[in-house]
Amino acid sequence: MKTKVRKATAGDAGIILGFIKELAQYEREPDAVEAVEADIRKQMESGHSPFECLIAEVDGAPAGFALYFFNYSTWKGKAGLYIEDIFVSPQKRGCGAGSALFRELGTIAGEKGCGRIEFAVLDWNQSAIDFYSRFGARPLDEWTVYRISGPALDDLKTASGSEKDRG
Repeated sequence: MKTKVRKATAGDAGIILGFIKELAQYEREPDAVEAVEADIRKQMESGHSPFECLIAEVDGAPAGFALYFFNYSTWKGKAGLYIEDIFVSPQKRGCGAGSALFRELGTIAGEKGCGRIEFAVLDWNQSAIDFYSRFGARPLDEWTVYRISGPALDDLKTASGSEKDRG
């Protein structure tokens, strides 16, 4: 089997959405995906896409993807690479696609001068934890992830100027 990693293009929006849906199924959240192919394509075609993406191919067929973006570490004074999703279809696992994607992300982080790579892992996903550990990843137990979404985000978005000034 020949594994190749390539940068995704807007023409891959359907493939990317397919992997996102597969990942949601794997993570036991099959109905959580709100993304649509047209939006992914539009974002990738824009001059300022909010993400970049890699596609792993095995024998010429898509096997997995890694969707990432860059953030910034004030303490390091450098950019960081944040992996939003990395996923290989279960039937394609074991052929090196995940390792190839992860190594390519490391190469990209090096080329961009990143001070770190970060990502989140579901606590029950031991196979992913073991995979990342082989590359030297370690959990940050002292940090807790917070999220604002749904009605709370809507409220925050529509906060009046006077409320913002009190802050």
